[in-house]
Amino acid sequence: MSHTDMNFQQHASQAIDELHTIQDMIRWAVSRMSAAQLFYGHGTDNPWDDALQLVTHALSLPWNLAEEWRHSRLTRYEREAVIDVLEARIEHHVPTPYITGIAWFCGQPYRVDERVLIPRSPIAELIEERFADYWQHEQDPTRILDLCTGSGCIGIACALTYPEAEVELLDISFDALEVAEENIHNHQVEDRVIALHSDLFASASGCYDIIVSNPPYVDEDDMACLPEEFLHEPTLALAAGEDGLDLVRIMLAQARDYLTDDGILVLEVGNSWPALRAAYPELPFSWPEFKRGGHGVCVIHARDLERLAESAVTQ
Repeated sequence: MSHTDMNFQQHASQAIDELHTIQDMIRWAVSRMSAAQLFYGHGTDNPWDDALQLVTHALSLPWNLAEEWRHSRLTRYEREAVIDVLEARIEHHVPTPYITGIAWFCGQPYRVDERVLIPRSPIAELIEERFADYWQHEQDPTRILDLCTGSGCIGIACALTYPEAEVELLDISFDALEVAEENIHNHQVEDRVIALHSDLFASASGCYDIIVSNPPYVDEDDMACLPEEFLHEPTLALAAGEDGLDLVRIMLAQARDYLTDDGILVLEVGNSWPALRAAYPELPFSWPEFKRGGHGVCVIHARDLERLAESAVTQ
């Protein structure tokens, strides 16, 4: 039997018997991940970073382990624990943050599980830059809405960036809201951040200076060919009809009613951005470029959304 003919369990049994150190297990994991042709895009973009997170998680050690620790020898029980964690990733294509229970966003850890999308939005860069090119007022925003909040990471990151702002997190999924509530507590922002059940704007109240949303936007074609890793995420948070704009159309039609006159809407549409531009040629969307990669995020000012009402009247 050739080396490549061995299945995961055979490789794993051999690893438990013959490997000894943390570094051995990380190297072995990278080899097996590469052979399995996994998809990366849920917080890492390569097998090394994935393996480092998973092995250290299995050993209850920090991922940024000091170099000298990597040569520490492991007990058989510890090697078996590492293999159990790696099996979920390699055999079942479970994204790493669902295994570790933690995803990082704007430099902060957030609790995640299969009730919510794994945070990975390039909107993080806009938050870190305090929406510098779009919110150009001396006074910081005082009310922010995170629509389709999922884990709550976008809204909570906004609250941490603007310590005086009140932030509302809205989502239609009760399961997602349970995760968001846990993250609100973990980041100790209960006094300024509230999570509410809502079908889009249904539970929104008053006007907001900034509305941020990473809604479902995956079109039918992309849903049909998603990598296996994405199948562990809630379909409700991904699928958005034939062109990916089912919810976005509603949001654009209603957002002006919930924005202050100087407010902005920050909206992620991913690969559906060409469909959005084609559907709304009258709207002057801005499309930020991101230093760390990512695309498909647009920003539009409240007053520009009034063009939708004007065009509807003339049609």
